[in-house]
Amino acid sequence: MATASGKLNGVAYLRLVRAYPLRPIKSETELRRATAVLDSLLDKPKLSREERDYLEVLGDLIEKFEETQYVVEPVSDAEMLQFLITSRQVTQSDVARAAAIPNSVLSNVLHGKRKLNRGQIAKLADYFQVAPTVFDLVNP
Repeated sequence: MATASGKLNGVAYLRLVRAYPLRPIKSETELRRATAVLDSLLDKPKLSREERDYLEVLGDLIEKFEETQYVVEPVSDAEMLQFLITSRQVTQSDVARAAAIPNSVLSNVLHGKRKLNRGQIAKLADYFQVAPTVFDLVNP
């Protein structure tokens, strides 16, 4: 914990580092261990300054590993829209009606004849209750 002068408690921080050293993650086993440590910290109601600092660095290490190991391939507007429709078990007509987008527009998107614009993305994101950034995974 931080002392009255605002300095870090080196003992508390070293205890965390001994439990799981902050080193690059190179395997699934290391990822599971790092994630377990991260989860145990996130489950605590209140973190000390040392725990917050440690958590930030550990999160960065996990993110770096996952970015290199779990590459998300870009998809087309049609693939993303079809995935959302299928996963929510709705019809194209349901989506068109609820999102106030003409059915013909959705049909053209699904057939690769048209791309979604920002307004349509916003409406679809609202309807599917996803962040508009899910469409950032889409091929340009």
